[in-house]
Amino acid sequence: MSVLSSDRRIPVTLLTGFLGAGKTTLLNHLLSQPDMANAAVLINEFGSVAVDHHLVTKIDEDLILLDSGCICCTVRGDLTRSLTELFMKSLQRKIVPINRVVIETTGLADPAPVIFTLMEDFFIAERFRIDGVVTVVDATHAAGQLAQHPEAVKQVAMADRLLLSKCDLADGPAIEAISQTLRRINPGAPQIFVRRGEVALASLTGCGLYDPGSKTPDVAGWLAEEKVREERRKAHGHHHHHHDVDRHDAEVYSFALTFDQPLQWVSFVDAVSMLLQGMGDRILRIKGLLNVIGDDKPRVIQCVQHTNYPYTRLDEWPAEAPYNDRKSRLVFIVRGLDQLLIEKAFAMFCGVLDGERREALVAEGRMP
Repeated sequence: MSVLSSDRRIPVTLLTGFLGAGKTTLLNHLLSQPDMANAAVLINEFGSVAVDHHLVTKIDEDLILLDSGCICCTVRGDLTRSLTELFMKSLQRKIVPINRVVIETTGLADPAPVIFTLMEDFFIAERFRIDGVVTVVDATHAAGQLAQHPEAVKQVAMADRLLLSKCDLADGPAIEAISQTLRRINPGAPQIFVRRGEVALASLTGCGLYDPGSKTPDVAGWLAEEKVREERRKAHGHHHHHHDVDRHDAEVYSFALTFDQPLQWVSFVDAVSMLLQGMGDRILRIKGLLNVIGDDKPRVIQCVQHTNYPYTRLDEWPAEAPYNDRKSRLVFIVRGLDQLLIEKAFAMFCGVLDGERREALVAEGRMP
């Protein structure tokens, strides 16, 4: 009997990848497969307004949103707590016994602290095992992301498998070029080419126990650095620090716009097109649910840099706050871009203001 076949711990897959890589699309495809019926899903989002978990088809007690910050910062405590609660509820038969956990990280997450927690936290490591770090790489945008964002490089370097997404949207030479770049960063990780988010479950599972020694030397170094940070936290008697859930660093931050009145679709598309054309290099991600005139279902908007992907619809508006008020909400993740410029575009094209901005202007007597 192999070591893994006798290991009764619950396998955990860490699904990572930079902003807009297509993790949620891929996750939806996987969750539609019968073998994932008893899988628990933990989703981490960057920013104070969560969207992605509404786009996942598996909405039940086994889907947990980690929304108090980036998973590599304040959410680490939430991760440990959530896994502990999942294990106890499953053990007590309060939920259907789980046979797998998938953790989808925010696109800005550093995988090292998460991997360290899964490997070194005593309670977690006794009950869960890492069954692979799977990184989704956007074949259409990865070259620029890897050049500009160290998080994207670490996500690739620490992976057991690399899923090259959106290969249906990229040409052969571009795919080959990014494939060669990935081989330089992580020569040992198999590359799986994905089209339309469709991938076999075997691509996500069965990676074996996570082995930092099989990666480049940097990986072991990053985990060692995390161990030093953890020892310092313990020595100082605290495990958390103040962290702005809307800010990643000095340049990259998130904000949300809320529009009280339904939007005219053509005007909205014009506003977004203008923003992406003029500022797409600084717009890392746009995602949101929209209330559009003449449509009783929420429209899903998703953009990555200069690309506006075809919109989709949810079957119904989410029942929980804040989306139960059926207001349009857009979440932006930007680099070095003033929020006011974005707001002015929607005011000019759509004649709408963010709800908080409108309230402030009314309070100042500048609007009726």
